[in-house]
Amino acid sequence: MPAHRLLHRLCAPLAAAGLIGLLAAGAPARAAYPEQPIKLVVGFPPGGGGDLYGRAIATALGKQLGKTVFVDNKAGAGGNIAAEAVANAKPDGYTLILAMSGNMASAVAIQPKLAYKVPDDFAPIAQLVETPYGLMVSGKSKIANIQQYVQAAKGGKLTYASTGTGGASQVVMEMIKQQAALDILHIPYKGSGPALTDLYGGQVDSFFAPYTPLMGQISAGKLRLLAVTTDKRLAALSDVPTLKESGIDVVMTQWYGLAAPKGTPKDVIETLVRAVQASMQDAELLKVYRADGAQESHRTGQAFGDFIVKDIANYRRAVERGNLKAE
Repeated sequence: MPAHRLLHRLCAPLAAAGLIGLLAAGAPARAAYPEQPIKLVVGFPPGGGGDLYGRAIATALGKQLGKTVFVDNKAGAGGNIAAEAVANAKPDGYTLILAMSGNMASAVAIQPKLAYKVPDDFAPIAQLVETPYGLMVSGKSKIANIQQYVQAAKGGKLTYASTGTGGASQVVMEMIKQQAALDILHIPYKGSGPALTDLYGGQVDSFFAPYTPLMGQISAGKLRLLAVTTDKRLAALSDVPTLKESGIDVVMTQWYGLAAPKGTPKDVIETLVRAVQASMQDAELLKVYRADGAQESHRTGQAFGDFIVKDIANYRRAVERGNLKAE
């Protein structure tokens, strides 16, 4: 075989391989996630329970992912403003929401014209914790126990603060009012921080919300916990009665979790699920959650999504049974 033909036959495969390599190099490839900071949208102002839980998981996730996870507080409407913002965000994994029973379940049940849809507009990542609700008054209040509170409420002399109109706290408290025939005026706030400021200042008589993030204030005597929404008394709070044993048969919990906009790539969601699972072993994170008595959850992905759908149904039944309306 002539030398020039032999050389051509030897070089042709190499040239083809080089061309393929050039084409592959020119093809756009999605960078490994994450390559930039991640925003966690929290629907409450700094200082409240939701903000505390959001910042705790943001710090732990940042350690696992090797990128900063920063909290963006978008307060108002019981967390609904935050949910709308995330529902409309780019589904790339760089905008997440601290999902909760307020903006993902009770609001859906009580407000049919929300600017977002659940579960349609979100990709569930993982549930973090569940916390009971508590009925609280200021430590300076003349009301010493749940019996005195009910007696005062029967006379229509009380007000209660919640973390927002249409939020889970309002719906559950309205269930209590219906069940016990109480006359209590609802005063909505943009979060537990400003609600507690007015409670301490005497502008509002009582506060209904998950009590676990407020254990520090309860232990210090700034807040008086009158009753909790658990089925049985808690070992750590054996002197605090349940609403159920006090004749008000309402047993509910509030939950917190993480979600992303619908359409977020599956591999990104899986990365976040793994990061959450590892974060839930983080000693600093568990210290925050367990100090409040919150119970950790292990629902992820579709299991978490199915839980949300069931919770919406529970709230919807309560709303319909009590003929409740968003204020």
